[in-house]
Amino acid sequence: MTEINAANAGTLSLGDQTFNRLGYGAMQLPGKGVWGPSADPQNAVAVLRRAAELGVNFIDTADAYGPFTANLLIKEAFAPYNGNYQNLTISTKVGFTRQGPNEWTVVGRPAYLRQEVELNLRSLGLETLDLVFLHRIDPKVPLGDQVGELAKMQKEGKIKHIGLSQVSVAQIEEAGQYAKIEAVQNLYNVTNRKDEAVLNYCEAHHILFVPWFPLATGALAKPGSVLDNLAKKHQASPAQIALAWLLKRSPVMLPIPGTANQDHLAQNVAATNIALTDEDVQAINALQ
Repeated sequence: MTEINAANAGTLSLGDQTFNRLGYGAMQLPGKGVWGPSADPQNAVAVLRRAAELGVNFIDTADAYGPFTANLLIKEAFAPYNGNYQNLTISTKVGFTRQGPNEWTVVGRPAYLRQEVELNLRSLGLETLDLVFLHRIDPKVPLGDQVGELAKMQKEGKIKHIGLSQVSVAQIEEAGQYAKIEAVQNLYNVTNRKDEAVLNYCEAHHILFVPWFPLATGALAKPGSVLDNLAKKHQASPAQIALAWLLKRSPVMLPIPGTANQDHLAQNVAATNIALTDEDVQAINALQ
């Protein structure tokens, strides 16, 4: 039996940092509505450490998750980031304020983005942030001011790499005038492929593509469906097939499935062992 390890997905790199191509998203660790403390902080820390044991060395978070709940749990689980945790790559995001459960308001003023970077450094217990995404572009602030402020902090040594989230190809190109964009995090999964053009652009320009909400299967997984049949063929779940399809879809793809459950975590990582055939992939590609 093949070992359950994220290394089975292969690797990607940002600068001198290399990490396995299946990451972990921390959005599910805070309370309901991505608000407040974790329902079980000890379990949340255990899940994070278990992810690392299973070879996951790319962790995605955001100061808006809680806010700060996910960051503080990551700090508790891994700081001071030595020993088994010295090779972790942690990405975070700036640009959202929170007013309550499920409430998110975009704020891209440079002074606020700078404050968020400083608070991410503190709450994560880091001296430099590996990767910072602009969580959303604020339409009320010139894009150059937003990305430009991140670029300033990159020159100051507070940020290593810069990314964008939920953007179009045109926005990536515009942002590229102010900083090197090395990663994009957009909604993309087997049921929602509206950003196919963005993924293709990222692949052509060697930009990491991080799909959020990667495990959505919805009605496509109903009994007798293509996903259901493939799940039975590979002795897996439809969600695992959806994740395996993402990994097969593009070499720049970096899925970050999140969970607060250790069993679900292991199931997600086990999807890296599924070897979809070209025929399997074509059958899923035909689904819409």
